[in-house]
Amino acid sequence: MSQPGKDRVQFLTVAEVARQLRVSNMTVYRLINAGDLPAARVGKSYRIAEGDVDRYIAQGYTQAG
Repeated sequence: MSQPGKDRVQFLTVAEVARQLRVSNMTVYRLINAGDLPAARVGKSYRIAEGDVDRYIAQGYTQAG
């Protein structure tokens, strides 16, 4: 049996994701609306799983050379 809280997913706000990616909030909203960044709607705002942000960043890496 796992410990409480150990396997919980961390969710970030649009502003927190924007700060991490160093882009505007509007850019994050555009990524969500385009389907490039999965998000959960909570009331009138969105929450994005940390793992989804990590996957989005990893997909953006390109091999130089």
